[in-house]
Amino acid sequence: QVQLVESGGGLVQAGGSLRLSCAASGRTFTSYGMGWFRKARGKEREFVAAISRSGLSTSYADSVKGRFTISRDNAKNTVYLQMNSLKPEDTAVYYCAADRSGSRWYEGDERYYDYWGQGTQVTVSS
Repeated sequence: QVQLVESGGGLVQAGGSLRLSCAASGRTFTSYGMGWFRKARGKEREFVAAISRSGLSTSYADSVKGRFTISRDNAKNTVYLQMNSLKPEDTAVYYCAADRSGSRWYEGDERYYDYWGQGTQVTVSS
């Protein structure tokens, strides 16, 4: 079992930046693929970005490519989401998730993620 705690959300103007963090408990963090998802009001939860166990491979939704960067620090059991050039349509609750198998993270499918954080609100004003 792993617990995930997100932080770093907030209110920002369009064009601004935020960095989300997700701290994981436990000693098996390096065996998990990690991902970020988001859920906007009235919409389904959607994939944002994911990263391999080593951090050497990443995957992004088309809507955030070139603007968002996912990274991880395995020594700190933490995964990050750097969000630049934010748009009002990025407004959502952002969730961190862990793929226990470490092998399905890249598919961007929430069914392959076993553990979830509580979410952090990101609001982008126009």
